[in-house]
Amino acid sequence: MSKETDLEEIQHLRRLIARYEDLYRRKNAPEISDFEFDELVTRLGKLEGKYQEHAGPELGIGDDRSEGFQQRDHREPMLSLDNTYDEGDFRAFGERLQKALGTNDVDFVVEPKVDGVALSITYEKGRFVRAVTRGNGNRGDDVTHNIALIQSLPRELTDAPDLLEIRGEVYMELAEFQRLNAEREAEGEALYANPRNLAAGTVKLLDQVEARKRRLSVICYGLGACEPQAFASLSDFKRRLKDWGFPTRNDIPVQRGIEAAWKAVQQLDLLRRDLPFPTDGAVVKVDRLAEQQKAGRTSKFPHWAVAFKFPPDQAETILRAISMQVGRTGAITPVAELDPVLLAGSTVARATLHNADEIARKDIREGDTVRIQKAGEIIPQVLSVVLAKRPADSQPFNFEARLKELGLDAVRVGDEAAYKLRAPSRDMKIRRLVHFACKQCLDIDGLGDAVAEQLIDSKLVDAPVDAFKLNRGEWMMLDGFKEKSVDNIIAGLEQAKQRELWRAIHALGIPNVGMQTAKDLARHFKAMDALEAAKPSDLLHTKVGKKGGVSYESVISGVGVEVSESILSFFSDPNHRDWVQAMRAAGLNLVEAASTTAVTGIADKTFVLTGTLPSLGRDEARDLIEKAGGKVSGSVSKKTDYVVAGEEAGSKLTKAQELGVTILDEAGLRAILGN
Repeated sequence: MSKETDLEEIQHLRRLIARYEDLYRRKNAPEISDFEFDELVTRLGKLEGKYQEHAGPELGIGDDRSEGFQQRDHREPMLSLDNTYDEGDFRAFGERLQKALGTNDVDFVVEPKVDGVALSITYEKGRFVRAVTRGNGNRGDDVTHNIALIQSLPRELTDAPDLLEIRGEVYMELAEFQRLNAEREAEGEALYANPRNLAAGTVKLLDQVEARKRRLSVICYGLGACEPQAFASLSDFKRRLKDWGFPTRNDIPVQRGIEAAWKAVQQLDLLRRDLPFPTDGAVVKVDRLAEQQKAGRTSKFPHWAVAFKFPPDQAETILRAISMQVGRTGAITPVAELDPVLLAGSTVARATLHNADEIARKDIREGDTVRIQKAGEIIPQVLSVVLAKRPADSQPFNFEARLKELGLDAVRVGDEAAYKLRAPSRDMKIRRLVHFACKQCLDIDGLGDAVAEQLIDSKLVDAPVDAFKLNRGEWMMLDGFKEKSVDNIIAGLEQAKQRELWRAIHALGIPNVGMQTAKDLARHFKAMDALEAAKPSDLLHTKVGKKGGVSYESVISGVGVEVSESILSFFSDPNHRDWVQAMRAAGLNLVEAASTTAVTGIADKTFVLTGTLPSLGRDEARDLIEKAGGKVSGSVSKKTDYVVAGEEAGSKLTKAQELGVTILDEAGLRAILGN
């Protein structure tokens, strides 16, 4: 190839890698496998090595920092691991180490490479104080509020160093991933692609109510800062972790020499099928800490460790058809219907195709022989087409023509990858109505799945608010409805009109707006009118840096860029504005009423709840605080006014003590609320 062609490819690869990295790290919606991504990075590295004068700035690969999070420095940097898929490269790693250390008798720790989210967990004087993501290696996002939900993480350590950074990986067990996907499938929503990205999304959830519904796990394996230093080797440290009660893995004993380490890697390749978590390789590290220090590191990678990536599980089969799956929000996901084939121990008959762009990029057609793979993916994906086996009469797949054929009136909005229905389908209308009436929204007793189906199928209800327009005779038309049940549903609808503003906001079903965010929006805007008319500057402050870079600062705690975009997009839709108008016409409360139980000095004070209180449940305590005019937050910061601590209070209590925040027990809470 010519130099001009190579330079064009460099620019193309940089744009492509940046896009895939953003999808993977920040949006948790990967479109290619790790293997494909690594191939792109390797190709870019070779080209930029050939034309060093045209190499671009660092792409920030691996940086997981997000908007809306407080950031913390790591006392000891969290370096990435150099990785390889090649046995020769692995043995070359061993030879370099032997030369650097001047011995062939190097002890290695060999561990499964957990496909999760890298984390640094800090203990000070034996108490759990914070959990921070890897970030850019030097500084990461403080995610203590969600990591504290993991029950297997010890809160206190005995005989621990004064300062201890424990490195680990947060992951989601395969059984939990499958449970959550089964729920989404039952609701007709697009399935989560893999456990790693679901775990990453859960770690960064600002809605703790939603976070509690998903069970995260953690495995600990590494040592960061330690003052005073108390360990001679990594294996000694891992034994101490086990004594303290941390979740660890010791599937393979310490191996002496690179040959033994390689055999252990091969052994792990066989064992990984039975592990409860996703793993895509083996990590091999020098055991003795003094030898780690002698081996040294670059600014990116330690010289004393490497990750050997297992090749993805692949199989060939015939793609018989491309079907369309419609999600709750109307987004359409194409799915490959395959001839069943055995892959990684299970029979696969369907695989995700992501979106129309991916089908076009890979030129996937019905009737093609395709190569599918599981590379840390529970849901298989189509990797490529076997062109040599393509039928002679094959035709390119026309995505929009198929939508029309299926009667799906869908369009792409802006630069979104997915097509979305212009008007909701029957199933979408049913799910939307059930959400509107659920206990976390308007709490309309008696309006569940079966009733919602009848209302939609009989054309009595189209938009959820239509339920308020029905007369007694129309309710009597439904199966199973007699005088008493009609009395009850009408009474329930009347009660729903008086619910709090946040419930009406939550009932709208704005993407990315959960119960807590709805409460924050209600407290900030005070009325649906103000929220509906919100401008970007009402949600985010824009900052322009010295070099012209743009960053955003949340006006409302927990409402970052993604949530702001969802709110603005939702109310820009005329149909959604019609819903709000219909809610007004029906007489629903759409203003934040002044609390009749407001307590002097409590208005706008921020409380954080931690631990178990003697008689109050978490929701009861939250309701008391909010009715008194206060606000409940999920994490402790300098803006926190009170921390209410019960039994087994964890890192939030420690952080409150560090910041000098006023700490209350249940009796103290009741006293200041006048309860």
